[in-house]
Amino acid sequence: MEKGEWDNCTSPVEIRLLGMGNIPTLQTPLFLLSLIIYLVTVVGNILIVVVVMADQLLHTPMYFFLGNLSSLEICYSSTILPRLLASFLTGDRTISVHGCIVQFYFFAALACTECYLLAAMSYDRYLAICQPLLYASLMAWKLCLQMAAGSWLMGFLICTVVTSFLLQLKFCSPKAIDHFFCDFTTLLDLACSDTRVVTIVSFFLCVLDVVFPFLFTLASYVCIIAAILRIPSSVGRQKAFSTCSSHLTVVTLFYGTLIIVYLMPRTAPLRQLNKVFSFFYTVLTPLVNPLIYSLRNREVREALRKALRKALACTQSSQQLCTLL
Repeated sequence: MEKGEWDNCTSPVEIRLLGMGNIPTLQTPLFLLSLIIYLVTVVGNILIVVVVMADQLLHTPMYFFLGNLSSLEICYSSTILPRLLASFLTGDRTISVHGCIVQFYFFAALACTECYLLAAMSYDRYLAICQPLLYASLMAWKLCLQMAAGSWLMGFLICTVVTSFLLQLKFCSPKAIDHFFCDFTTLLDLACSDTRVVTIVSFFLCVLDVVFPFLFTLASYVCIIAAILRIPSSVGRQKAFSTCSSHLTVVTLFYGTLIIVYLMPRTAPLRQLNKVFSFFYTVLTPLVNPLIYSLRNREVREALRKALRKALACTQSSQQLCTLL
């Protein structure tokens, strides 16, 4: 892009993210709240990853995908919250055009990867409940690795295509985004060049990257619920449902808020409500995922207790050693 085009159109270094509002008295509470959420999110998901890796009983496809999901959630929240925390702390809400596009790229790539991972986890639960005798042979480790790698690859590959089209756009005034992060629709609002091509391309890629995994996940759970309802005993139904209840809760929270955000009319009265739901699926969902799996999953709870007992035993041994020395 020529310098003259930038001069006539926009500044290449300043887009203002209006964030959660401009009320000075709320900046400190919002900073503290966001900091606590970020720390709990990172520590909680790291703990899940460590427990899954350390406990031999959790070396199964279900928990392999859970470890991938927790790793993704750490990266996912890190694309938004550190920048938001810095704006609360310093009051500087400006971001460069290319910095905004980079934030969108990583946020969108990780969100799309999560769609594929959730679909892979639903397929794992489908085989475990609907094909229990064939589960071990069908859900082999090679397939698990291929599904996980494919999820990460597809998420980043498709978002690379969309981002390459965004980089070709010219951006005009208003040089402000009424949001707390750089999203696709907010970037299109700033564009002064023709956005029809990138809109059409992103629509078809969205079908491949979001709609298809969602429909696959939905179909898997229709089959799972139908299979559970055919179980004669209530104890058997409860036991079967408990194996997928945590994942179903995460899927409902993620897709529920995602659908509300992107299908909600983009009118001024609903703009603040849109930001609230966006905050939920971008910030709170990575926070609640480890809580859901640790509170609703017996195997994870037992592994956490075992890890805590080992940590306490090591601490006590270290203290005794120091006392003897």
